[in-house]
Parts: sequence; structure tokens; C-alpha cells
Amino acid sequence: MKERVQKFGRFLSGMVMPNIGAFIAWGLIAALFIPDGWLGKWGPAETINKMVGPMLSYLLPILIGYTGGKVVGGQKGAVTGALATLGAIASTDSTMFIGAMICGPLGGWCIKKFDKAMEGHIPAGFEMVVNNFSVGIIGGILAVLSIFVIGPACVVVTGVLGSGVAFLVNHGLLPLTAVLVEPAKVLFLNNAINHGVFTPIGTEQAMELGKSILFMIESNPGPGLGLLLAYCVAGKGETRSSAGAAAVIQFVGGIHEIYFPYVLMNPIVILGPMIGNIVGIFTLSALGGGLVAAASPGSIIAEMLMTPKGGYFANIAGIAVAAAVSFVISVFLLKFFGKDASLSEAQAQVAASKAASKGQAVPAASSGASVDARDVKKIVFACDAGMGSSAMGATMVRNKLKDAGVTGIEVIHHPVSEIPGDCQIVVTHHELAGRAAERAPQARIIPIKNFMGAPEYDTLVQELLAAQKGAAAPAVEEAPKAEESPAAEAPAETLLEKKNILLGCAPVTPEEAIRACGKLMVESGYVDEAYIQGMLDREASFSVAIGSHVAIPHGTNDVKPLIRRTGVVVMTYPDGIDWNGDKVKLVVGIAAKGDEHLEILGRIVGIASTDEDTDALVASADAETLFKKLNGLV
Repeated sequence: MKERVQKFGRFLSGMVMPNIGAFIAWGLIAALFIPDGWLGKWGPAETINKMVGPMLSYLLPILIGYTGGKVVGGQKGAVTGALATLGAIASTDSTMFIGAMICGPLGGWCIKKFDKAMEGHIPAGFEMVVNNFSVGIIGGILAVLSIFVIGPACVVVTGVLGSGVAFLVNHGLLPLTAVLVEPAKVLFLNNAINHGVFTPIGTEQAMELGKSILFMIESNPGPGLGLLLAYCVAGKGETRSSAGAAAVIQFVGGIHEIYFPYVLMNPIVILGPMIGNIVGIFTLSALGGGLVAAASPGSIIAEMLMTPKGGYFANIAGIAVAAAVSFVISVFLLKFFGKDASLSEAQAQVAASKAASKGQAVPAASSGASVDARDVKKIVFACDAGMGSSAMGATMVRNKLKDAGVTGIEVIHHPVSEIPGDCQIVVTHHELAGRAAERAPQARIIPIKNFMGAPEYDTLVQELLAAQKGAAAPAVEEAPKAEESPAAEAPAETLLEKKNILLGCAPVTPEEAIRACGKLMVESGYVDEAYIQGMLDREASFSVAIGSHVAIPHGTNDVKPLIRRTGVVVMTYPDGIDWNGDKVKLVVGIAAKGDEHLEILGRIVGIASTDEDTDALVASADAETLFKKLNGLV
């Protein structure tokens, strides 16, 4: 039951969170330029204020519907969901956030079902016609349905929810919501509650009243601050010494998750933030506090930026009172009921809880959305830049599937920030599993420790093979292999030149190896010199050592414009480099404008898929042999 609630919560917040910047933009424009705003009397304010209504009525719901449709049905689902949402908007003057949360996924689901039904039945050459008309027709039908069914139903639901909130406010019961909110935070349901429930209702309230207290129920940084300060006073050892820094991060940075381990060490202290939030909400209600839009993240900076004119005293009081009450109660609980516990163990519990709530993988296992192996049609390998390691992993699994006789499954690679919404499985480095789960909540996440020869590959292939044998799944056209990619714009032999193969290099540091690769790229006219810093930044954020004694230095997405033409350089280190705990003997520097380099990466997979393969290659190969092997000349 807990997992189902978490999954549903992730789904709701997953439609709002990617668009939270638009909510903040709306809140800032409203706070500044409405007639009673900070700049409401300024000459152009009246003209600028004309954006406030359309943003709330059209832009924000359509963005939610578009995102919900994309999560379920990819790009076509996104457009269909947006069309359906527009129908709900047209049916009423009410703000259609809830309608968008229904119409978006419904549009994605309908187009997904249509595509599945038409699979294999579309005549060659008519794919684009069918795709475009199906979106238009299904989206139009859903828009009309939304006008007469979904929109009016959502008006009723919104009215009931609004009446419920009004009842709590009028009877002084709103503070009791903290009894649910604070424990839900530790279960990582905070985003689901805040952005799935409070933000939609609060935004409509803010449009009518200029502010809403609902924006401060979950995001108030006071309760967490009080708890962490209590540990500074009454904590012991590691917890006491670390709580001060954690308090700054939580209060100023808005990262509430940082205090969750301190709750798990002594669960009874949850009463501190809980009662503190109750008193804080009561204070805000009594003084008329509230924000003009969602504060994300829940830091004191965001709270102040979203505070309306004349509301600072009430909001600061609500935060301060919550912190003070949480502090006093937490100190008492720690002194009389606290127990010695390990912060590292508690942090591990938080990691596991966060993994379960976000679909992030726990090490050595796969998690995320439940996916039937018989339904797998697309597997995505995701890395930080989508340029090297993910491409090599995708090539390995594509080859393994072919060798095993598994058909009908597309294996592609993407940056972790651009994972398509229609994939069923995402394979990524375990350090990126959380980001992958946020980007693809519908997918099963498989974490690995290296992209070259991960043992999880064979397990996945066997699982898919067993599923296809048992279900006799219909075959569909396979994705082009790397060596057959139609995106290649230049012959592979021009990408690796003999002069850029350096053998027998003396051991150096990873930074020196990256700089040496970058220098070769600059001298060969592949990149501008500033690209080297992008390569170092890439290593700083995520190691380019990918296993099998191979490293593939390349730049971040930010420096991709500095690439003049695609090129590859190769350096061997027979004695090995200590690459942050990994041994590296083959270094392949990459500068790629498109997908032209995939042919060479695919060949590296073939000749260096294990530690032993790479060691033998480095020990025996000369420049001529490497040149021919990597350019496909032998």
C-alpha cells in the first residue's frame, strides 16, 4: 500500500515539478505588477499585469497536461494531452489544474493504445500521415469530451476541495494537516503533497486573494531548523558536530531532506517538527500569512521572495515560531528519550527510502516502475552527457540481445536529462539513478557500476529472452546499430588519425591524462581550447572511467558548441592509471558533434569489453593495428 501511495504521489508531482519554474514566474509577476503589488503603480505595470490571468488560466494547466501526456505517451502523448487540457479549460472559468492532471495522462494513454493497436498495420510511407492525424483526431475528440465531462466534473471536485480547505481555515483546523505532512516528508511524499495537492489549490486561492497559506504548510523551513538546532545542543558526537552545517543547508538552501536522517536516528523527535509546524500554521492563520506562489525549494530565501507586500511580519513570525517550538520540544525529547545512534546508518535508511519513493535503484538491484518484461519495447542507456559511456553500454546490450535471438526491442542512448518518456527500462550508472527516476518515472531503473561488461547486462538479456519465449511477442523493426547509424556524416576513418594514437604513455594523474587528450584534440582542430575545461568539469561531476580498464574523456553538454568537428584520440598506459580507485590503461578522448563517433565506440566495445581484453590490447597492439581495428579496416 505504501509503495502504491508513493507511486501515485510521484506521478502527480511529476506533472507539476518540471513546470515549477513557470509557477514561480507567475508568482513573481503577480507579486510585482498586480494593482496592489510592489510595482503596481508603475506606468507599464497595468500592461504587464495582463499576463497574470492568461498564465494562470492557460499556460500553467497546459504545461501540466503536456507534461502528463509526455510521461505516459511520449511526444505524441504530450500534444494529445495538451489538446485535451484545452477542452477542460474552455469549459469553465475555474483554473483547471486538476483537469490538466486528468487530461494529460489520459491523452498520453489514448495515443499509446492507438499506436499499439496500429503496430504493423500502417502501410510503408504512410507513417507520418497516420501519426499526425491520429494526434489531431484523438486530441480533438478528447478536447470535446473534456468540455462536457472532465471540465464540469473537475469544477465539482475543486469546489469540494476548496470547501474543505475553507472549512479547516474557518474552524481553525488547518494546523492539524501538519500531523500528516511531517511524517510524509520522511517518507519522501513531500513533493507529492506539496505540488500535487497544495500547489494547485493554493494557486487558485492566490489568484483570488493575492496569497495562500497552503504554500507554507509543507515548505516552511522552521520545523526542520528547530530540530537540527536541537541536535546542536542535545545531540552527541557525530550528530552534534554535523547538525550545524545541516541546519544552514536546510534553512538557506531549502534541502529539507538533510534532516530526515536525524529523525530516523530517534523517531520520537518527529514530534518536534510536527508540533512546531502545527503552531507555525496557527500563527500564520492568525496573522494572515501566506505566499503568492509555491516556494521551491523551501528555503528562507524562496519564502521571502514569494511573500506579498505587507506580509513579511506574518510569514517571518510563522517560520520563527515553528522553529522555536520545534527546537524546545526536540531538545526535551533528545535529553530524556534520545538514544545513541549512527548517523551513517540513518543516512543509509534515508537513501533506501528515497530510492523507493523516487524509483531510484538500491545498489545491486533494479527498481522504479513495475514493468512486465513482455512489454519492453525500448531500453535507454543514460549517462551524464549521452555521448560516450551510455553509447558503449547500449552497443554491448544490443549485441547481446542479437546474439541471444531477442528481437523487437530498441536499444538507444541519451543524456540522463533527456530520457524519452516512452521507454520501459533505463540502464544508468548508480550515481545517476535518482536523476533517471525523476526523468522517467514510468520506467524500471537498472543501476550499474560501469558501462563496460556490467553483470546486470546478462541478467537483463536472459530475462527478456525468457519473456519473449513465453509470450511469443510480435517482432518489430530493430533500431539501427551504431555501425549502421544513418546519422553518420563522415567516414569513420577520418575520425581517428594515426597521429592521434599515442602508445606506451607513462602513468599520470587522471587530470593530466584528460589534458593530454584535450591538447591532441585542439592541435588536430577538433575543438577550441576551452573545451578542455569542459572535459575536466565532466570528470569532476561524473567519472569517465567506465570499466574494463577504459576511460573516455569528453566534455559536458555546455561546451558542445566548442566542437569544430568530430574526432577521436587514443592513448595507452601499459602500467595503468589510478583513476579515482579504478585502473585505466586505454584512454579514448571524444569530441562529437553528432553520432559519427559511435562506430569507433562500438569497435572499442568489441575489442575491450573485459579487463583482460584491454590489457592484452594495450600490451600488444601497435599504432597501425589500433588504427585499422578502430576504423574498421580489418
